[in-house]
Amino acid sequence: MSYKTTAVPADGAKITMGANGVLNVPNNPILPFIEGDGTGPDIWRASVRVFDAAVEKSYNGERKIHWMKVQAGEESFRTYQDWLPKETIDVFQEYLVGIKGPLTTPIGKGIRSLNVALRQLLDLYACLRPVKYFTGVPSPVKHPEKVNMVIFRENTEDIYAGIDFEAGSEQAVKILEFLKANMPKEFKKVRFGESNMNSVGIGIKPISEPGSDRLIRSAIEYALRFGFKSVTLVHKGNIMKFTEGAFRDWGYALAQREYRNDIVTQRESWIIDNVDRKPSISVEDNAKAIDPGYDMMTDDQQAEIRAEIEAALKLMPTHGGGKWKKKLMIKDSIADITLQQVLTRPEEFDVIATPNLNGDYLSDALAAQIGGIGIAPGANINYVSGHAIFEATHGTAPKYANLDKVNPGSVILSGEMMLRYLGWIEAADAIISALDKTIGQKIVTYDFARMMEGSKEVKCSEFASAIIANL
Repeated sequence: MSYKTTAVPADGAKITMGANGVLNVPNNPILPFIEGDGTGPDIWRASVRVFDAAVEKSYNGERKIHWMKVQAGEESFRTYQDWLPKETIDVFQEYLVGIKGPLTTPIGKGIRSLNVALRQLLDLYACLRPVKYFTGVPSPVKHPEKVNMVIFRENTEDIYAGIDFEAGSEQAVKILEFLKANMPKEFKKVRFGESNMNSVGIGIKPISEPGSDRLIRSAIEYALRFGFKSVTLVHKGNIMKFTEGAFRDWGYALAQREYRNDIVTQRESWIIDNVDRKPSISVEDNAKAIDPGYDMMTDDQQAEIRAEIEAALKLMPTHGGGKWKKKLMIKDSIADITLQQVLTRPEEFDVIATPNLNGDYLSDALAAQIGGIGIAPGANINYVSGHAIFEATHGTAPKYANLDKVNPGSVILSGEMMLRYLGWIEAADAIISALDKTIGQKIVTYDFARMMEGSKEVKCSEFASAIIANL
């Protein structure tokens, strides 16, 4: 495809998706990038030097990224009167993998968020947020080194679908009138709807089985590939039983259906362990052991628990005798409790799969434990098509623009994720090692320097130079 405003590097080649679902990455891939707004150009200039140096050092010049600048955000609006040109979407669509800095969300009418628009237009359904501590980074918690998690946040459904209507709008009133006429029982739950329909805003929260399945499947595949011990389905299913509760149920069903020999659910592990410890244990006693309230259940509830145990007992040949301990554990946790437990016992969480809003809260809360979103990377991926955009997770910080001041860590680590996604593991590992060493030497930007005794405060560009020196 030819482009009007985007210059395609002559010496580069496209990344493609193979028929086997694996990316075909040439040694000279073309990667589109968006510098970003505010501090975006500063942190991009620093970060790209680190990427190029890591690739050069790791592959002795045999591999090289050919960068292709595309437009979005303030620069694009000033030049083309378009916050997100169609050409930019077309470039990402054609070249599959790219990276971006922070973008301004335009105020007023139009796109609510350029980041959300990119995810939805390219169907980047998995928001990947690894959260890992680097030694020496200032943290508000006592043991940040225990934090080592990867969040898979669903990107296209939940409240981020954007089905949100202002109080008094035609759409909100129509929905309320429909509820009143067709679902009077539900309408009565709308506080103040009867007295004044124009005072109620309405939002719709769609969560689907296909959308949940593909996100959870990606999380399980990732956990198996990189040797994690567990995947936790985080949800608010105790209240939203048919959206978030369904997300949980669909997740368990998918894991048992598609990964039966590789996984064990937490409840299955209890049942099997009870048999391992006491081979003569009856189904009834096993039921009482895993559900202390068993004796108070109805006959139907008890029958359901016994059926669950009978199903788990069929796994004894493949999971019994302690074999289950080597399987990937699938478990779940209520969202509000999870936000507490990632503080009190973070070592119990490895990979987390969750609907969008829970993931939004969790990823930022966890980032605070390991140094803040200034050093938190992110990616938005469609594991089926191969499309992926890696991104800084923080805002544009316009007051620091062009000051060569801010921490480029979020973009640098997002690029590390991108290299790992491409299969360039050596270069990714080199960046992690060099960044860790640089922070350990207390060579840091102002955000860390003000909280680290004995640190050497450096500029954004100087921080990149220090990392390159440590490669």
